[in-house]
Amino acid sequence: MNPYLDIIIRSVSVYLFMIIALRIFGKKELSQLNTADVILILLISNSVQNAMVGSNTSLLGGIVAAFALFLINIIFKKTMLHSKFIKEMLQDKPEILVHNGKIEFNALSKLGISSDELQEAMREHGVEFYKDVKLAMFEIDGSISIISGDKNLKQTHHKRKIHKTLGNLNN
Repeated sequence: MNPYLDIIIRSVSVYLFMIIALRIFGKKELSQLNTADVILILLISNSVQNAMVGSNTSLLGGIVAAFALFLINIIFKKTMLHSKFIKEMLQDKPEILVHNGKIEFNALSKLGISSDELQEAMREHGVEFYKDVKLAMFEIDGSISIISGDKNLKQTHHKRKIHKTLGNLNN
């Protein structure tokens, strides 16, 4: 077999494995990374490198692996845009956390979101009490969006922050 075709097949296989693993472990795992999560990602990338390129440690081998990953990622994104079945299979649906001031404890528990995290999101949206929340959603990207009943409050979008130990990566 052509060594570069082998790299492409290996890289696509690792990509598919990672898609399935992230689907199983859930979107919350990516939305708020702590130090242990970053270490895990670094170790996974190191452990799957050899699975993708095998004994080929050349520059071209690495570029072929990276190209295959970019290509399969683009294909998956386009497929998800055009295929409802694939999108539903790979992507979670938004979850209601609070509806008309009533907390959905089952959803919070299922998603592993603490009341402190929910209250932090509310404060960042300028909402103090649960009774003032018209709708709080856990979005497909792991963020929490909140719509209040107060017409004077500006509606914002809460992006769950990276753990304090990692600092602000946006600077």
